[in-house]
Amino acid sequence: MSVGTFDSWEQVVAFALTLPDSSMDPYYGTPCPKVNKKAFVSPGHEAGSFHVPSPHDEKAVLLDTDPETFWQTKHYEGWPGLLVRYGSADPERVATVIRRAWWDKASKAQRKGFGARP
Repeated sequence: MSVGTFDSWEQVVAFALTLPDSSMDPYYGTPCPKVNKKAFVSPGHEAGSFHVPSPHDEKAVLLDTDPETFWQTKHYEGWPGLLVRYGSADPERVATVIRRAWWDKASKAQRKGFGARP
């Protein structure tokens, strides 16, 4: 299944809302996709990017292997999350990162229904 592109926040939201039990709810005053009232993507504070939570070990791999797509500012250093630039050359990898963020916030029952962590 092709995921399309992630050229805008609207496209990120559209994809995120295809994940089970996702809905738009306020997150620090901004509507964001959530599962179990937990945001798994949010607009970045940097132009041209959005934020995704990511465990430290995976974050390090993403930053090292694709710095054109995955990056951070000092604000995100030491924090389990990173910025994702719109327009990645590898939208499937971005989709996998979003799916993992959803899975990490999902309940045990939701995870079971979804399957193994992407």
